Amino acid sequence: MRLFNQMVFITRLVAVLLLVLSAVSCDRRQKAPPPPPVPEVSTVTVQTQKIMLTTELPGRTSAYRIAEIRPQVSGLIRKRLFTEGSDVYAGQALYQIDPAPFRAALNNAKAAFGRAEATLPALRSRAERYRDSLADKAVSQQDYDDAAAALTQAEADIRYWKAIVETACINLGYCRVTAPISGRIGRSNMTEGAVVTAYQPMALATIQQLDPIYADVPQSTTELLRLKDGGLDHNGRDQNKVRLILEDGAAYPLEGTLQFSDVTVDPTTGSVILRVVFPNPKGVLLPGMFVRAVIKEGVKEQAILIPQQGVSRDHKGNPISLIADAEGKVGLRMLTLDRAMGDKWLVSAGLAPGDRVIVEGLQMLRPGTLVKAVPFDEGETRRGPAAGPGTRLQTPKDGGA
Repeated sequence: MRLFNQMVFITRLVAVLLLVLSAVSCDRRQKAPPPPPVPEVSTVTVQTQKIMLTTELPGRTSAYRIAEIRPQVSGLIRKRLFTEGSDVYAGQALYQIDPAPFRAALNNAKAAFGRAEATLPALRSRAERYRDSLADKAVSQQDYDDAAAALTQAEADIRYWKAIVETACINLGYCRVTAPISGRIGRSNMTEGAVVTAYQPMALATIQQLDPIYADVPQSTTELLRLKDGGLDHNGRDQNKVRLILEDGAAYPLEGTLQFSDVTVDPTTGSVILRVVFPNPKGVLLPGMFVRAVIKEGVKEQAILIPQQGVSRDHKGNPISLIADAEGKVGLRMLTLDRAMGDKWLVSAGLAPGDRVIVEGLQMLRPGTLVKAVPFDEGETRRGPAAGPGTRLQTPKDGGA
């Protein structure tokens, strides 16, 4: 009887223990932590678009036309007839060389010319009479030949002195040194009283035409070959229009026109010169200024642009992007970047139209992670911190390709 009571007690104790263990197990199942939520990321769907590609090249301005003023006769400068640094017009008198010696030479030539002309009628009459008398044998052949030779010599003397008179007139006119072109004249290298010589090496002054004005921009042959083989459309509208950025970073308000590309490569720099013509009505551009020309390369028909914050770098420095595939899983894409265009990257390879590039929520993401993709609001990013709490800031990962 005692053994029976012990077995009943043990049976009841086991049952109680089983009930306790079952309750503890149920309580543990009820208190198990819920699975982690799926992270939310902002994505941009890749689309192709037509864009105009430009390149920015440094260069310097140069005058459209340059005229170095040199005297064409030797003499003494009597007057300077212009204001240094002023605008002059073609034909305007700049210097006055003492004309007295040249006026005297002209008068001397005119006198000799008149003397030669005065003897011509008598010699012509004598030659005509001798010709008529020669038929009657009234004069000898020698007398006629001498009269005809004297007439011919007199006519030659007249032509000679006529040329001397013209030369003297030209030299007298050269005493008034005039501007060959319109433009802005610089400082004068000679003053009143200076003696100058014809076609001397030193210029009296220099005139530069500044409207329009050139911008000479060097471009490397490597870049030139890349543009030719880049698959761009170079026949777009206003393809040869060029914009200019001044030294202080301000944009020049007027567009220029690409005039030509030089055909000779500079062996020291490996570049060719692109010459651009800019209108300069207000004289803002001066020769020798350092500028940057924004030149249109061509139109890319199937361009892919993505926000810069959607591009990061691996441990080797290669550009990469994370995408959300159709199943909502994170994928990794290796990219080839062309250039930065504003706040976006121009992607040459690595993405295809329809890919969803993750631009926000990249922290702790790994390929294969399940995510919830929502469209990226670029307008909210551009408003910046002043838009209010929770505004997403656009911070490019890298500044270069």
